[in-house]
Amino acid sequence: MASQSESQAQAQAQAQMHAQSLMKLDNKASKRSNALLEHNVSRPRRDRVGLGAFAYLFAEIIRYSQNRVLGIQDLEAKLNEIGQRVGVRMVELAMWREKTVHRETRVLQTLVFINTVVWRALFDKQADSLERSTESDDEYMITDNEPAILKYISVPKEMSSFSPGAFISGIVEAIARCCQCPARVTSHIVPADGLPLRTVILLKFDKEVMDREKRLEAGK
Repeated sequence: MASQSESQAQAQAQAQMHAQSLMKLDNKASKRSNALLEHNVSRPRRDRVGLGAFAYLFAEIIRYSQNRVLGIQDLEAKLNEIGQRVGVRMVELAMWREKTVHRETRVLQTLVFINTVVWRALFDKQADSLERSTESDDEYMITDNEPAILKYISVPKEMSSFSPGAFISGIVEAIARCCQCPARVTSHIVPADGLPLRTVILLKFDKEVMDREKRLEAGK
């Protein structure tokens, strides 16, 4: 009987210790959640997500999307769609951090906003170049020589036409639309010497947008 009582006492003690451990873990998780909720969104976080962790997450997004589409075009469209969800949130956050209630609605100002403010918020740097097409007035190009999200992405030979940057083009497309400058946005990998992942984001603005720009220019 004494042995049985001792066993029950030990089991109760272990159960109490386990319950205390769970309570401590729950308290730690609660503190982390509260710290996240209380974080001032108007200031960029100093404890940035590691590039390796983000690259792993992005690779999983690609894998998840690939299992739900039939071809490369569908995969790029899916990544573009996911990127647009990020872009809608990004434009609001960037404006909040810039402490402005004015939203750009002109093409050039919108492009500069994306090229500088948005790129720094997303990738901790400004895009490498912003150019206007020499062949068409309604086309502009944003170039990133080394996109951070593509650093650990390897595209198989049988998918050589696939551009993982479709995720970025989705972000840009959503921001352009939020700034009343809707455009068709695509991503293209254009390698250069020493820059195998050089990516060009091509924006082709809607005809209505360019007509509006001409009217505004004429009214100056």
